[in-house]
Amino acid sequence: MSQTVFCRKYQQQLEALPFPPLPGKKGQEIQATVSKQAWEEWQALQTRLINEKHLNMLEPSAREYLMEQLERFLDNEQTDQAEGYVPPEK
Repeated sequence: MSQTVFCRKYQQQLEALPFPPLPGKKGQEIQATVSKQAWEEWQALQTRLINEKHLNMLEPSAREYLMEQLERFLDNEQTDQAEGYVPPEK
């Protein structure tokens, strides 16, 4: 049986991440408060942002930008979107 966590994005018990997604204290915090579903959705958004905005992940400013967007995403605030992105129809 998989573990659950009270997800800060969805405000309900959902499947937990199996391991911290980032190193250090921040990764442990995310594992304790973010569901697997929310993290997978963040990864998809992060990939679109990196690709569409041509972010160089070697630059500290690009990493800071993504961490800011991550916090906004997890707090259900408005995040930047890739221009021209149209989500697939369900």
